[in-house]
Amino acid sequence: MAPRMTRPVGSPTRGTTNPNRLRRMDRWIADAHGADLRRADAPPVAVDLGYGAAPWTAVELLDRLRRDADPRARVVGVEIDPARVAAARPYAREGLSFAHGGFEVPVDGPVALIRAANVLRQYDEDQVADVWARLCGRLAARGGLLVEGTCDEIGRRHVWVALGPEGPRTVTFATRLGSLERPSDLAERLPKALIHRNVPGEPVHAFLRDFDRAWAAAAPYASLGARQRWIATASALAADWPLADGRRRWRQGELTVRWDALAPRGWPTAPR
Repeated sequence: MAPRMTRPVGSPTRGTTNPNRLRRMDRWIADAHGADLRRADAPPVAVDLGYGAAPWTAVELLDRLRRDADPRARVVGVEIDPARVAAARPYAREGLSFAHGGFEVPVDGPVALIRAANVLRQYDEDQVADVWARLCGRLAARGGLLVEGTCDEIGRRHVWVALGPEGPRTVTFATRLGSLERPSDLAERLPKALIHRNVPGEPVHAFLRDFDRAWAAAAPYASLGARQRWIATASALAADWPLADGRRRWRQGELTVRWDALAPRGWPTAPR
């Protein structure tokens, strides 16, 4: 008797994808998580969850991880739409494979990294904590990382949450600085857990308000370039908000703040 197939958990996404769309997220992962990947005894496995109608993001993730983090890395692209898996399989090669599945993550054993970009936008906010808990449960107990967030179609603006097996840790805002009028422009890319909380009385609203004010106060640095203005803005924010990075990442148009400073009111303190 053939083994009974388990239905994947989740729903298909729109499938929108473009080459280089996730480059900012990938660079951050390699920098923030590269040491953990290299410490793994076995070749670390990364999952590109919900890669979309074309496999570009999975291909690029493998190339970037092997170049910038760990040359042993392997990537599994996971899609809930079987037609997308079939279309991607001609791109498989050593270290890169594709599988049909969803939030259950159909990969043997714990994984070092799960990247879920532009996947949860179609879900209700009250579903996010349970999805996070399911995905965090698939992470390696030592050094496992889930990165879940949203970006625009060409990868100019991103916001993502980084989670370990214990739950959410940080929120990162990343942008091409030349395209930015004010930091709150990134609000439209907040992950599902935060996007509906950008209202008075919620921490993320207060953070973006202070971000804009610090940006305005740093206007004199604009003559030195948008990068110097962003660095000055981040330095000012650090006086009142628990930033988790420094000038080296700020120079890349990034800023990372601890999750507990932005967590929505009433949000679970740990995965359920």
